Amino acid sequence: MSGNGSHSTSLLSNSGKLFHNFGKQRLVAIGALGVLYLFFCAAGDNFAAYNTFVSILDSSYYIGFLAIGVTFVVITGGIDLSCGTVMVCCALISGTLYFKLGVPMWLCLLLCIAMGGLFGFCNGFMVAVMKLPAFIATLGTMMVTRGLGSIVTATASVTFPQRHADDGWFRGIFKLMGDGLPSGGVPTGFVLLILLAAVMAFILNKTRPGRYILALGSNKEATRLSGVDVVKWEILAYVVSGLFAGLAAIAYASIYSTILPGTGNGFELDGIAGTVIGGTSLSGGVGSIAGTLIGVFIMSVLRTGLPFVGLQPHYQLFFTGFVLAAAVFADVLNRRRRKG
Repeated sequence: MSGNGSHSTSLLSNSGKLFHNFGKQRLVAIGALGVLYLFFCAAGDNFAAYNTFVSILDSSYYIGFLAIGVTFVVITGGIDLSCGTVMVCCALISGTLYFKLGVPMWLCLLLCIAMGGLFGFCNGFMVAVMKLPAFIATLGTMMVTRGLGSIVTATASVTFPQRHADDGWFRGIFKLMGDGLPSGGVPTGFVLLILLAAVMAFILNKTRPGRYILALGSNKEATRLSGVDVVKWEILAYVVSGLFAGLAAIAYASIYSTILPGTGNGFELDGIAGTVIGGTSLSGGVGSIAGTLIGVFIMSVLRTGLPFVGLQPHYQLFFTGFVLAAAVFADVLNRRRRKG
C-alpha cells in the first residue's frame, strides 16, 4: 500500500510540473490577445467604445462556459463533440417545460444544468466503462441531442421571457440594464464567468480529483496501476463538461433570446478552440482554466472585431482555424522539447 501511495504522490507531482511547463505559451496567448484588441481599436471605428466591449463579453459567456467544461475532458486526453448540441438541447427542453407545462423558471434553469450533467454522464459512461472512442461516443450524443431538441419542441423555436417580463429576471444574471446605467448595460455575466473559472481552476489544480484528472491525461495506465479509480475520474470530467454545457445554455438563452431546434453544431468547435488556443494540450495532461479563458477572449475579440475592419463574421472561421493550428503546432514543439 505504501508503494502505491508513493507512486500516486509522485504521479500527482509530475502532473503538477507538466501544468507549469506551458506558462510561456499562456504568456504568448495573453500578448496575442492584447495585440489583437489594440489592432481592432486602431483599425476599426468605435471599436474601443463601451458598447463594443460589452458585445465582446456577451459573445464570450456561452463559449467560456463550454470551454471551461471541455478543458476537463481534453486534459484527460479525450474530446467532447456534443457540448454544443447539448447546450442547445438543454435550452430547448427547459424552455418547453416553462411555456407548455408551466414549470417555474428557477426550476427550469436548474433542470437545464442537471440535464447537461446527465448527458455528460452518458458520455463518460460510454468512454470510461464501455471503452468507446471519445470521438465516436460524443459524436453519437451530438446527433441524439440535436434530434431530441427538435422532437421535444416539434421543430418550433423557443423564445425565453424578455427582460421586462416577470420571469425574465434571469437575464440580469448576465447583464443589468435600466435607468442610470450605461446604454449597453452592465456585464454582470463577466463576474460570474470569472468566479466560476476561479472555482474550477482551484478544483483542477488544488484538489485530489483535479490532480487525478490531470494524471489521467499524462499517463492513464500508470495512474490506474497506482491504485486510482480511473473510471470514476474520467466520468467526472465528462460530467463537468455536461454541467457547464447546461450553464452555457442559460447564458445563451439570456443573451440571444430565441433558440432554434436542430442547431448547436459548430458551437463545440468554439469551446474546443478556446481551450486549445489557451494552451491545453490535445494529448492530455496539460492545461489550465486561466489559459482557456484567454483563448475564449481571443475568439470573442475576433468575432466582434472583424466586421469593424470590413470583414464578414464568417471570416472568423478562417482566422480561428489558423490560430488553432498554430496553437497545436506550438504544443507539439513543446512536447518534443520536453522529450528531448
